[in-house]
Amino acid sequence: MHRWLLTLVFVCSGVFAFAADEFVPSPATPEQLKQIQKGGYVLFVRHGPTDSSYPDRVPIDLNDCTTQRPLTDAGRALMAQVGEYIRQADIPIGEIYSSPLCRAKETADLLFAQTNYEVDDELMYVAALTDTEKQPIIARTQFLLSSAVPPGHNRVLVAHGPNMVEVMEYFPVEGSLVIIEADEVQKQFTYIASIEPDHWPRLLAEQE
Repeated sequence: MHRWLLTLVFVCSGVFAFAADEFVPSPATPEQLKQIQKGGYVLFVRHGPTDSSYPDRVPIDLNDCTTQRPLTDAGRALMAQVGEYIRQADIPIGEIYSSPLCRAKETADLLFAQTNYEVDDELMYVAALTDTEKQPIIARTQFLLSSAVPPGHNRVLVAHGPNMVEVMEYFPVEGSLVIIEADEVQKQFTYIASIEPDHWPRLLAEQE
């Protein structure tokens, strides 16, 4: 099993730095699915498929979804189906954090219907931000990925591809679920595997 390890290093400026080998995503296996069914992991979900013909305005108005790149109708249907796959897989969900952008919040709604989640402004989309503006978002993302998760639950972050690029040089496809193992003692996290949207049916069938 390929693992990608990111170690957080405090530098004098207070900003995190990292060192990494070349990253190669790994499709999740039935054994890894069984592990997250026990809980204790962080699940990073990139929002569902979007309509790139309607780019974000700069600056984005968080209170106006018309200023933001939206999910497509097909993307909404896909994320509702992924939510059903998550329930079929009996994956226990604990804390859920979402980016404040509408496409992330809508994805959280579709995945976890009737479940409360916390909108965290420090999971904001980083692509249009300056390096200084990115720093608290990167630090918050790293903190949530590396902080311990109790057995029996998984922490979920619903956010953006560029945010993952900042912390582990990985740009997951839209709708992907990325499995992370936290190590709070060492202030680091380990990439375990990814479940892309079209991977779910085969993964669930292989587990039977």
